[in-house]
Amino acid sequence: MRILLAEDEHALSRALVAILEHEGFVVDAVGDGEEALYQLDINDYDVVVLDIMMPKLDGLSVLRQMRADGNAVPVLLLTAKSEIRDRVEGLDSGANDYLTKPFAAQELLARLRVLTRTNQAAPTRELSFGDIALDEEGSQLCVGETRVDLTPREFQMMEMLVAAGSSHPVSTDAFMRKVWGGLSDVETGVIWVNLSNLRKKLAKAGSSVGIVARRGVGYHLELGTPDEGEGA
Repeated sequence: MRILLAEDEHALSRALVAILEHEGFVVDAVGDGEEALYQLDINDYDVVVLDIMMPKLDGLSVLRQMRADGNAVPVLLLTAKSEIRDRVEGLDSGANDYLTKPFAAQELLARLRVLTRTNQAAPTRELSFGDIALDEEGSQLCVGETRVDLTPREFQMMEMLVAAGSSHPVSTDAFMRKVWGGLSDVETGVIWVNLSNLRKKLAKAGSSVGIVARRGVGYHLELGTPDEGEGA
């Protein structure tokens, strides 16, 4: 299951990402409403968790725009507001559920299970490049009958690389923004570590696809068994 988490409190966002990934969710974390709408435009999600009070564009505005665009993905609103009128406004704007801060992690997970239950029969999305395919449901890299487990962040990075193909390198900034939610305390070295792990898993699966680094540009996939290029 893939979740978009829009929460501008960095500490809370990091905690929620850790909790959700531990439960097996793939999480895209963003810190403002404009970025949330951008991610909704380019990705498919099983559920969206929206904080109401966010910079650039508040959660209710994001929600209204989603519904106006015909996006029916389930939405759980997070807010410090507890007045009845605030809850009514959120639900009337198209939210499926409402959770007031502070909340227990167990309650959040229970509500997400309810929201995603009706989507579990949906067909599993699969992305492919060369001899590899990504199984979103199992967070696995597949080469023929061989399947290798990926961590949530490895899966997100490989998903970005597969979607971009060989002609559109993915930049370090794009990885940081998409996979780590643009968190300022994350070092870029963590990207190199994850790319190194992905290269090892591609080799373990027997794939002929390689991850190539282009200095100052980014990373892309290449068929054959290419030189990894400059950088990571």
